[in-house]
Amino acid sequence: MNWNHISNVHDIEAIIERSHSVPCLILKHSTSCPISSMAKHRLERQWDIEEGTLETYYLDLIRHRDVSNYIASEFAVRHESPQVLLIRDGRCVYHASHLDIRVDELRQAA
Repeated sequence: MNWNHISNVHDIEAIIERSHSVPCLILKHSTSCPISSMAKHRLERQWDIEEGTLETYYLDLIRHRDVSNYIASEFAVRHESPQVLLIRDGRCVYHASHLDIRVDELRQAA
């Protein structure tokens, strides 16, 4: 997987714009949480989605809590960690958290 790092609100605005061309996946990850680490590693191990089908973005929510809060507000999704949000045409069309983060479901939603 090729993670694009998110560090500010402007990155989210760019993702929203980009999602009109290609679906975008945001992973909100807590670097201090073992469940978050396990979910991220499982996602990376199972990743078999063809390159160019979906763009992947990574948010370290410990360092960028303000951005995490913006994501929750912008997409009307309750904050959780770890959490994935699939953005298509500027809207969150799928989200999952914790051990419900699964590549097969992302593939279907994309």
